[in-house]
This record gives sequence, C-alpha cells and structure tokens, in this order.
Amino acid sequence: MKIIASTNGRTGIFAAMDVLRRGGSAIDAVEAGIRLVEDNPEDHTVGYSGLPNLLGEVELDASIMDGRTRAAGAVGAIKGFPYAISVARRVMEELPHCFLVGEGAARFGREMGCEERELLTPEARDIWRQLLEAKVPEVYAGRMRYLEKIRQYARVTADPERPNETVNFIAMDAAGNLCCGVSTSGWAWKYPGRLGDSPVIGAGNYADNRYGAAACTGRGEMAIRAGTARAMVLYLGMGMTLDEAGPAVMRDLYQLEDEYFGRVSMIAMDAKGGHRAFSLAPDATYLHFGAAMAAPEELPRVYVAGPA
Repeated sequence: MKIIASTNGRTGIFAAMDVLRRGGSAIDAVEAGIRLVEDNPEDHTVGYSGLPNLLGEVELDASIMDGRTRAAGAVGAIKGFPYAISVARRVMEELPHCFLVGEGAARFGREMGCEERELLTPEARDIWRQLLEAKVPEVYAGRMRYLEKIRQYARVTADPERPNETVNFIAMDAAGNLCCGVSTSGWAWKYPGRLGDSPVIGAGNYADNRYGAAACTGRGEMAIRAGTARAMVLYLGMGMTLDEAGPAVMRDLYQLEDEYFGRVSMIAMDAKGGHRAFSLAPDATYLHFGAAMAAPEELPRVYVAGPA
C-alpha cells in the first residue's frame, strides 16, 4: 500500500493513508485525500478559495480513474461545489457517462446531494482584483463581467507561472489496485469555461492496473495536446521503465509550439508500486507515503531539461 502526491497533497495524505490502513480501496483513499486539499482555504489553486476566472467566478475541474476497471469520472467548470472530486466520482459510479461540465455537472451534483458552498473567499477575490487592476488598469475589475468582449484580457493576464496548480494523488491499495485523482481551480484569470488537463482522461489523469498510473499539473493545454498521462502509462505498457518513460514523455512537450509555454510536472506509479515524478522545472518535489512509514517523505522530481 502506498500513495504518491503533489506536494500540496500533504494536507490530505495522512487521511488517505488511514483509509488504506483500514482496508479501504485506492478510490476511497484518493477521494479522502483530495477532499481535504479542496477544503484548504490557504491553497488558492484547488477547490474552496481557488483563484477565479476573469469574471471573478471560481470554476473547478476534477477527475478520478479506477485502474482496475479503467472506469473514469470527470467534471469541468463546475461552480459552487467545493468537493469536485466527489462529484467526479459520482459521475463514474452513477452515470453511463465519463464527463460532465458546467450547469450539467452542477445539476448532477445537486441530484447526488453533494455539498454546495460559495467558493470565492475575500482573500482570493483581493488577489484576483489586484492583478486585473495592475495589468488592465483601463478596466475596473468589477466591470469585467459587463464587457461585451473579454478575450483580449485572457491574453493580457495570462501567465503560465502564476497559480495554475493542481493536486494529484495516486494510490495503490492492499489488493494492488491503482487509482488516480486530480482536482484544480484551473488557470487563474482564465477565460470563463476554460478546461485544462485535470478533468481530461488521458491528458491530466490515467490509471491502468496492468501498467501504472500518471497525473499532471502545470500548463494543462500542453498536456492535453500531448496526451501526457496516457502516454506515460502506454510507455510503461510497452515495457519501458519509469526512468525511461518519464523523460521521453516530458521531452515530447518541448516539441510543442506554445506562446504560453510553461512548466508541466507529472507523478507516476508502475504496476508494482515503483514511483517517480518528473518536471520541466528544476527543484520540484513530490510526496511518497508507504504503509510502513510514520510520515510521508518529500522527494525530488527528475528535472527534464529542454534541448540545448
């Protein structure tokens, strides 16, 4: 039994391990861990208190995938539901679909009795306003929603190194089953309705008991275009090791022409529980927590540099 997670997963990783130690499933562990990160008001990149879109609205994305069956559930641009990962899990378990977005995702969340809450906190609102007033001084931030065209402001405020993080969890339970979960409030100041890789199965999340699991964070548009999470698992299925597959997958991202090229990071676990993490940025880390350990350890991600 073990868990790996992005470093902001520290908030929920003990709860996730408690689930595994009590005999719970990898799916239960991933959901339990991510929910605590989603509920953390100090993390402005996930769930409650996440930074909003251009209009000042918090839109959440999440996905979860069962490595045993390859069943998956995802929600995108959902508003007012702090535990997006739980709504995504209900999609996986209750519907013949894999992916719901916007009002449809919210309607389903209400049908399932999922908790609703105002997600925009005063601190997140202040951060949102300060950047808009700094970068778009001719437009008072509070009037943004009344403008007929705002696409130009999505370009002006775009910064791939500003908060665009994600929480990733991969768990392996006592039966050897894998589960991968991802949740985010997405690229801050994004154009309303934007989806990154987090809710896209194969881009930001993929799990298959036969080979392994992978999850991404960072510039989601790049992971979507490259199918990064699925590519990692596919390479493992072709017989490559983690140390061979990870750099190959990450180097592929450098081939993308992207005006907003930014950091992408990935965590991965193989079918035997081996694990690694990779990043296009130096000095990045991730968490590993084994069942026999008293606390998680923070380990370096492999830095994959671009072409000289």
